[in-house]
Amino acid sequence: MHTLKSAQIRAEQVSLAPKIFTVGKPHADQLSVPSSQYLLREISFEVFQGDRIALVGASGAGKTSLLRLLNRLSEPSSGMIYLDNRALNQIPAVQLRQQIVLVLQESKLLGMTVQQALEYPLTLRRIDKQRLQERLRYWIDRLRIPSEWLNRTELQLSVGQRQWVAIARALVAEPNVLLLDEPTASLDLGRSELLLGALAELKQTKGTAILMANHQLELAQQFCDRVLHLDQGRLRQDLAAQHVDWQTLRQMILQAEAHEAEEWD
Repeated sequence: MHTLKSAQIRAEQVSLAPKIFTVGKPHADQLSVPSSQYLLREISFEVFQGDRIALVGASGAGKTSLLRLLNRLSEPSSGMIYLDNRALNQIPAVQLRQQIVLVLQESKLLGMTVQQALEYPLTLRRIDKQRLQERLRYWIDRLRIPSEWLNRTELQLSVGQRQWVAIARALVAEPNVLLLDEPTASLDLGRSELLLGALAELKQTKGTAILMANHQLELAQQFCDRVLHLDQGRLRQDLAAQHVDWQTLRQMILQAEAHEAEEWD
């Protein structure tokens, strides 16, 4: 399907160990852990322009850890990640995060008003004032952000409203790659459907590649053209959406959730 195109992102044998530190020393040392306890183990995959990828798996499977690696909020313990054939660790973080934007579940507005937060990624890109205002107005209208929100801070917003503003801030940036960590967790059905439509538009008009971690397989099925299935830190499947047995996938995730619950008990 992608043989004529080069990958935007390429991960090669990426592993991530948990950070466990000693205490009571002037300079704490990180302890080594066995590979069986790694958060991610030997993950390899590619992301191409315009891909819409659902990242699925049980809680603790490594979905958030993988998204954080792709945005350099974490660094791999081994293996390499590339953006347009350039090693991620060779790209300055600010420059990288203008191309690869991550929306976490608990995103913050950093003391800004909604208006300031939406303007911020465009200001970083030094977009002129007229184009900035045009793009801002477009996405405010497209995402149906009420005008009365614009002067509010995050303390004046509900959890769902904060999540929606964080998503809007990312869409305003129109990045090359968009990473979403459970973006619909705090959204009602109407906003979830609105989000999927906006993501489809971003793919169509800008060629943005989108990776979305989501527990709601019904929404993932509507959204994706590829599925990456993580299980206990390993990539179990990388399939085109039309080849996914969704019922079997759901059962596999439920079984993994049950096993995890037994481990905790």
